Order: sequence, then C-alpha cells, then structure tokens
Amino acid sequence: MNIRMPAVAGQFYPATGKKLREYFEEIPEKRSGSKVFPVEGKQIIGGVVPHAGYVYSGFHAARFFELLGSSGQDFDTAVVINPNHTGRGPEIALDPNDAWETPLGQVMLDRELTDLLPFPQSPEAHDREHSGEVMLPFLQYFIRHSFRILPVTMGVQSAGNAKKIAIEIYRHARDLGRKIVIIASSDFSHFLSPELGHRMDEYVLNEILALNTEGVATQVNTHDVSVCGFGPIMTLMEYSILTCGNPKIELLSRGHSGEVIPSRSVVDYITLLFYSDRSS
Repeated sequence: MNIRMPAVAGQFYPATGKKLREYFEEIPEKRSGSKVFPVEGKQIIGGVVPHAGYVYSGFHAARFFELLGSSGQDFDTAVVINPNHTGRGPEIALDPNDAWETPLGQVMLDRELTDLLPFPQSPEAHDREHSGEVMLPFLQYFIRHSFRILPVTMGVQSAGNAKKIAIEIYRHARDLGRKIVIIASSDFSHFLSPELGHRMDEYVLNEILALNTEGVATQVNTHDVSVCGFGPIMTLMEYSILTCGNPKIELLSRGHSGEVIPSRSVVDYITLLFYSDRSS
C-alpha cells in the first residue's frame, strides 16, 4: 500500500496525536460568546476553510469541522481541494496514493472515485503541499464515522478549471452513489494591514455570497486580491449550484493572524459554510 507521509506535522500543526487532541479539546473553551449556527434540517455541501498554521487559523477552521461533525450528516468521501503553493505537478492533480497519514492515523483515499476522474495523478503536486494536509487532522478528530478522502490540487486556478472539476466530481459521485462533502482550502488576503486586508477581501467575498464564480476570478485579478485558494472556492461554488441550484452560504468565522501575534502585516482567514435546506 502506498502511503503519503505527513509533510508539515510539527510545523503547521502538532507533531503527535496527543498534542493534536489536546489542541482540539481546548477549542470549545476559547469559543465562549461565539455565534452559534444551527445545522438541524440543513444539508451541508461543503465549506471554505483556512489552511495556515493551527496557531493562527485553527480556531477559525475548526468552526466548519465542528458543525460538520455535530450535524450527524453521513458522507462517504471528503473531497479536499487546495491550491498548489509549490508549483510542482500539472494544473489539476489527483493523488495516486492509497492512504494519507497524520499523527492521528491513516485515512484511505477513495480510489474508485479518484480513478474515474479525467485528471492526472501526480504525487509531486501533493507530497510537499501543506494546504490539503492540514485539513486531515480536523476530519479525523471531529468526524466520528468512517470516511475516505479525495485530494485535488489546483496548479492553475481559473473559473474554467473550477467548473471542469465540479462537473466531473458531481457526475461520477452521482453515478457511484457517493455522498460527498467538499472542503475548499483557502486563506484570504496576505501581508496587508488588517483594515486594507478586510477591504480587499470584501471584493471577493461579495461575489462568493452572490454565487458569481466568474466574478470571483474577476475581482481577484482586477484588484490583485491575494486569496490563495480562489480556485478551490470557485469549485465549491460550482459544485453547490450543481447539487441544489440555489445553495445558501453562512459566514462562520473571520479573523486574521494579527489577533494571535499583533502585527500591521497580517493574513486573513474566513470560514464559510455552503448548505441547502433538506426540505428544498
């Protein structure tokens, strides 16, 4: 069996299972006073989740996984779509391994669904990339039922590639009878003042909330907004529209790295939930 070993354990998140569990157990204590979003009667399609080091963005990322875990929603496969920070591999890359490992254990890949998708499988696109890996410990801790993963790395983030990935995943998951959830891994503005970063993020966030995929790409390119995973976000948007026509979006958490270590040059984090009403 081919296993992808962790590349950033001890850097982006704790290096041992014990330390990871301690980290996750402390999160509810830090959340006192946070807005509660009820998930009863809602079908979770996926979420936009930040991927920085846990010390900076883990609190925000956990909000999505807590809701997913508490929803009682059963899914077969978590499709983790992330940007390519290393520049290695093709413009859309699947992973050829059988499993990924973290300090919390191994997670099997959905090989049947992966092999049906018409995209190349490239270990070099995944083996040093942190933005997909950091999602796994959250899934392992907060999701109590058995599941598999399908990692997708986007080297070229465009509306066209987002639509292509969404259509293929939707079609083949439907044919296999797979219940899936999409995780779009992305941080927002990088290394700006908190005020400027918030203002720049609004250009993109408004298009996300309007479900305007082309608008997301336009705003990123026109205003040079450093949303590093706008391709995965657009893919989630397109998949959500395919799934239910008119998905709903809830902003679960928002902040920046300067709230952890005070600075005038921060990275912004936004966590979004995509869902539909089960009755619709």
